[in-house]
Amino acid sequence: MNAQIEIIKKNIEPLRQEIINHKVYSAIKNTEDLKVFMQYHVYAVWDFMSLLKTLQTNLTCTSVPWFPKGSADTRHLINEIVVGEESDVDLNGIRKSHFELYLDAMHQCGADTSKVETFIEVLKKTGDFNSAFISSQTPTEAKNFVDFTFKIIGSHKAYLQSAIFTFGREDLIPGMFISIVNDIDKNFPESISIFKYYLERHIEVDGEHHSHLALQMTSNLCGTNELFWKEAEQATIESLQKRIDLWDGAYRQIMNRKNTANQVGVPQ
Repeated sequence: MNAQIEIIKKNIEPLRQEIINHKVYSAIKNTEDLKVFMQYHVYAVWDFMSLLKTLQTNLTCTSVPWFPKGSADTRHLINEIVVGEESDVDLNGIRKSHFELYLDAMHQCGADTSKVETFIEVLKKTGDFNSAFISSQTPTEAKNFVDFTFKIIGSHKAYLQSAIFTFGREDLIPGMFISIVNDIDKNFPESISIFKYYLERHIEVDGEHHSHLALQMTSNLCGTNELFWKEAEQATIESLQKRIDLWDGAYRQIMNRKNTANQVGVPQ
């Protein structure tokens, strides 16, 4: 493994552990709690796809006429990840992106998808993120998470995009999702089978394959440029903090719901 990769991994480990062991997972005691969590998390699922496609656009030729672009090894890495994320299979073997699969999981457990769907609809029509956030009443923490992702996308620096993709998403997700699966297995029936499949699919694909591809991609892009590696580490730290903030927001909303239910005597 590249020495610079090991340095970043060591320096971000405290933040990574804070995410993997976040209190939001143990706060999810019933489907109502899970719905709240999913209504925050879905924004991260959506903007992940935009980050992924940005990398594909920057690292491969996606225009016509076609010309060779960049390293063939890097092209192979990102294209393979795109196939898995944009056109995976659901429980029935039907091709879907992981975002579409997540929406299916939300619908199955009764989570509200109207906010994220309004956000996407307004953004598609206007291209204006602020209008989309306001119209959809996107939670502040989700807005800040998406804003940071698109700040890095807008930097036009593929090595930064790759860094937050790698350390803030692909290499983080298996450990993070194992924590969720371990908790929900104790508490939920098969009515969340799609969500459980989504989590286990990410643990399988990201943990065994995609994270290794992403680490190699970041190593290729940063190369021997020390400034690139320093910027990559700083962007990674910011991305992990945004994830913690997102989870904090979901946790507060879950606890507020519980407190309100207790006050009016609704069973938990």
